[in-house]
Amino acid sequence: MQIRKSWLTTPLAAGLSAGLLVGCGTSAGGGAEPTAGTGQPVTMGMSDEIKATDPASGYDPGSWLLFNNVFQSLMAFPKGGSQPEPDAAQSCAFDDGSTVYRCTLRDGLAFSNGHALTSQDVKYSFERTMRINDKAGPSVMLSSIRSIETPDDRNVVFRLKVPDSTFPSKIASGAGAIVDRTAYPADKLRTDNKAVGSGPYRLESFDQEKAVFAVNDGYRGDAKIKNTGMTLRLFHNDQKALAQSLKNGSIDLAYRGLAAKDIADTEAASLSGDKPVAPVEGSSAEVHHLVFNMKDPVAGKLGVRRAIAYLVDRGALVRDVYRSTATPLYSIVPAGITGHNTAFFNKYGGSPQPAKARQALRADGIKGKVKLTLWATPARYGPATVEEFKALAQQLNRSGLFQADVKSVDQEQYEKDIAAGKYGVYVKGWVPDYPDADNFTQPFFGKGNVLSNGYENSEITDRIIPGTAASADRSATAEDFGRLQDLVADDVPILPLWQGKQYAVAHNNISGLEWTLDTSTVFRFWEISKS
Repeated sequence: MQIRKSWLTTPLAAGLSAGLLVGCGTSAGGGAEPTAGTGQPVTMGMSDEIKATDPASGYDPGSWLLFNNVFQSLMAFPKGGSQPEPDAAQSCAFDDGSTVYRCTLRDGLAFSNGHALTSQDVKYSFERTMRINDKAGPSVMLSSIRSIETPDDRNVVFRLKVPDSTFPSKIASGAGAIVDRTAYPADKLRTDNKAVGSGPYRLESFDQEKAVFAVNDGYRGDAKIKNTGMTLRLFHNDQKALAQSLKNGSIDLAYRGLAAKDIADTEAASLSGDKPVAPVEGSSAEVHHLVFNMKDPVAGKLGVRRAIAYLVDRGALVRDVYRSTATPLYSIVPAGITGHNTAFFNKYGGSPQPAKARQALRADGIKGKVKLTLWATPARYGPATVEEFKALAQQLNRSGLFQADVKSVDQEQYEKDIAAGKYGVYVKGWVPDYPDADNFTQPFFGKGNVLSNGYENSEITDRIIPGTAASADRSATAEDFGRLQDLVADDVPILPLWQGKQYAVAHNNISGLEWTLDTSTVFRFWEISKS
């Protein structure tokens, strides 16, 4: 499958349930007065790329940061919340089980160009994304939609192919961004680096150096905008330049891309009162995995995969490579997400066990040292990825059971080679689209999954994934998701390594960052103020 938004770029970036929404809406009438920003403009820096300004294409953290601030969706995640609430909608609810989803729009919605936003724009936006089906876009998240109806200008009805209780969460993400049907072509992407949305901000300009956002004075929604604009400077994976710009005051805050050492050092200095900048830590559900090619002559052997699982020292990785800006992860569903368990800890322990690793190899008829290459790409999944893999190779080699090395290639070549099945062991990271165990399982093991590793398990794909998706009570899915995690720990098609913490580092006159760093991964410009 394609490059996904959810494959993370750094560990320093973002009982949860989508739930069944019944009678969920805003205040009477569903309208809101146009909102003007207050306070001062803010300048922030980021090392991630913004790969697209068209929501039908971008499926990466940088692009979704733009989408979440420029466009509205029918639903949105509130600050600190994991259950979507109406945004462009006045109300949304399931009807007839979990296969019909009806939404009524707020009164008076308009795009930043002054055009009215109606149900026809909603229908157009979803159908356009699915029709274009861009390889780097989010159309995969909309695959459960059978048809969309617009009985009038304010009402829209989604008819789904299968019961999908996570649908409200999916459309609360960047995949649900609503565009002006007169400003975006129906069957191709808009490529002029401009955007027309109805969100709290409008995109004033965008180039290789920065994106400039002005407050959208015609915005109607619940966000209270606490600044008068945001300039986002782009550092293109240059950690040193990002850190230097924060130090010299040319940016007010840094988000996504500071080195783990810089964050740890800044935190220590701020605690001692030595620096006017300090890190703000938030919750995160970002994860990093080793992925095994099940058809590879080496990694395809269960004994090899289990031996690696017995030898990996996650605690040493997060301590020595990531300076404790991440935590060890022992399952594919991270901590803080309903359904999380510790399947890999339960089966393989929390510290290296060379004797059991040797037994696993011998049980598979392997007697000599296992020659293995760990494949990485230098920036896409975090600036410390290559260093992390070198540490992993050392851990494996220290056991005397492996002869592992590390190779790194640029991202384009990396993705092509994975799709072609050329790598036995490689890295993937994941930033969730929405905070539900479904988003940490279905993309990995469902049809057309993003791992491209040849793993198949009919119990997962035929029973657990469709069964949990149909459950309106998300807490009731914990047992099935637990079973899924246990199956993965037995087969080891992937090996979870760590769960990231989410950080921004800011000068002392910046407030509100605590409301932008949560498991929804929505970075809310409007919550940030400067005094």
